[in-house]
Amino acid sequence: MARRSASTQTVLFPAALYRLPCGVDEAGRGPLAGAVFAAAVILDPARPISGLADSKVLSSKVRQNLAAQIRECALAVSVAQATVEEIDQINILQASLLAMRRAIEGLALAADYALIDGNFCPMLRIPSEAIVAGDALIPAISAASILAKTDRDAYMCELHERYPQYGFNQHMGYATEQHLLTLRTHGACPLHRRTFAPVRQVLGLDFP
Repeated sequence: MARRSASTQTVLFPAALYRLPCGVDEAGRGPLAGAVFAAAVILDPARPISGLADSKVLSSKVRQNLAAQIRECALAVSVAQATVEEIDQINILQASLLAMRRAIEGLALAADYALIDGNFCPMLRIPSEAIVAGDALIPAISAASILAKTDRDAYMCELHERYPQYGFNQHMGYATEQHLLTLRTHGACPLHRRTFAPVRQVLGLDFP
């Protein structure tokens, strides 16, 4: 069962008890289109990375530079996703947790503890802790936030090549004014999330 963190101020992580903790975060819960991504990172204490922070407060250039450092210096990294179909089938929260579990299970080194950004933890075989605002508090979660964001942005730019009319490379699938206009103009493409209200309205799935 998913667990909530006890406090936004207190980090309960018993560092001395675990040798290979991983930080975990997701990117892409809010957009109207595209998969949701998650990353898991085990940092190397012997190779600290300066400047780690919540990916949302970093510029694209800084995120890219840090992503390269994380991949070079971390003991293990893994990025996974849950598809648009899975989002529509099980809802975005459960799909985000699924992507997190896949990221953790994809680590080349088996983590023995998982620090999860947010309010909920996925079902795991290892102990885990949900930490609200963890991407601003825990370096390993910050690193995961950066990898999830940069990989998802690259994925959305690839989708732009397939569906250039939507401008995915500009808004990354979020419900900007530009995106909503193109959605109304061109309708939904296969990468739009059918269970999200603006997409449902365009498809005529919501009625007064």
